[in-house]
Amino acid sequence: MNLLEDEPLAIEPAPKPSKHDSLFDGDAGTLPLDARRALCQLLSGPSVDQGRHSQLWPAVLRYEAQLRSHLNDLFLELVLDRDAGVAFTRQADTGELETPVLLRSSPLTFIDSVLLLHLRQQLAEADAQGHRAVVEESTLVDALSVYEKNLSTDRAGFNKRVAASIGKMKENHVLEKLRGSEDRYEVSPALKLLFSAEDVQALAQIYRQLRETDEVAKEVADER
Repeated sequence: MNLLEDEPLAIEPAPKPSKHDSLFDGDAGTLPLDARRALCQLLSGPSVDQGRHSQLWPAVLRYEAQLRSHLNDLFLELVLDRDAGVAFTRQADTGELETPVLLRSSPLTFIDSVLLLHLRQQLAEADAQGHRAVVEESTLVDALSVYEKNLSTDRAGFNKRVAASIGKMKENHVLEKLRGSEDRYEVSPALKLLFSAEDVQALAQIYRQLRETDEVAKEVADER
């Protein structure tokens, strides 16, 4: 399905909360069932995608204001891109106010960062051509091989790190396996919201300098 060519969804305004929305004994909630399911997906993460969550996506659009309110109660904010067909939650910037952190985070390794940049670039190229961003695991390994020398490790150790990074992207649904395929994945459109075009350009320059520095060092070593 090409989201770029789809007609925009006609979303009716959300009805006002009603006392008749009770879903179980003692239920004090005000959201209807589909909105609660969308809220649960947003909280469990990593995102609600129009392609993967076709039943939840209309609820996100219809109940956007209510979902934002419920998330704000938890010091979270809703990030929503209708054109990309993706929504997710992130910690709200509360400044100096001390607030609990509900969303788990994990540090990125050098290879994680490089892989995310590569996937973001693949997503941008696919968007420009109007189709989904699909990558193969073997090509990801080849694309990252230019950074092998930066890690000062052997080939087996480098491949192990790359495999671990790809596994992390699968676990966090940045990469979604295509049906009927063992090594082909679709890149999540959520990356467009996590990395802006400016971020991509800045990171690409940094990693380009890393590659060039390593290539110069190799040329000097070869000349000796």
